[in-house]
Amino acid sequence: MEKRFDLIIFDWDGTLMDSAAHIVEAIRAAAADVGVTVPTPEAARHVIGLGLQDAIAMALPDLPQDRYDELVASYRHHFFTTAIQRQRLFAGVEELLVSLREQRYWLAVATGKGRAGLDRSLEETALGRYFVTSRTADETASKPDPKMLHEILFELDVVPERALMVGDTSYDLEMAARARVPSVGVTGGAHAIEHLLPHQPRTILDDIRELETWLADL
Repeated sequence: MEKRFDLIIFDWDGTLMDSAAHIVEAIRAAAADVGVTVPTPEAARHVIGLGLQDAIAMALPDLPQDRYDELVASYRHHFFTTAIQRQRLFAGVEELLVSLREQRYWLAVATGKGRAGLDRSLEETALGRYFVTSRTADETASKPDPKMLHEILFELDVVPERALMVGDTSYDLEMAARARVPSVGVTGGAHAIEHLLPHQPRTILDDIRELETWLADL
């Protein structure tokens, strides 16, 4: 049967990697280090998916911009030395990617992570071989700006309606809507379902492993 989509673009944190809680820890620890009001876990969780600069501005509005570099250094220290050691892929992620590749889908990543962070994650999980391209927030516009998706579509010569964005945050789904790319939301990541629904995803999945069945039923 002919596939409905040619390209599936995944967010990383909270979609493929069960890392939302650890990002929250790193944000809150960094805020304490630099002496600004520590955001609540809910506030810190809500900025996951944005580029780091945008996330700081939203989560720590009292932090002067000339101290962003200090905060970023502290965040990265906590993230890479503590939090990342407790991250794991969601169950079934690698098996899903293997199956999708066997069905001749192109796979890509569009993430709010920086390039160094994504490359490290791809290496540590050994998932890099499954993706034909990726974009990060430090090399293009941050979500929910659609530029990240526009660049991926242009690179692979795929029209928007033949691509699918899969993500766990409102930023992922808003980005997709602005790029006119169909989307699927997943729960269990950074944003609750009530934040996903307004962006009209094709469906909401409670488990990333359900994506393959949903695609087969189209």
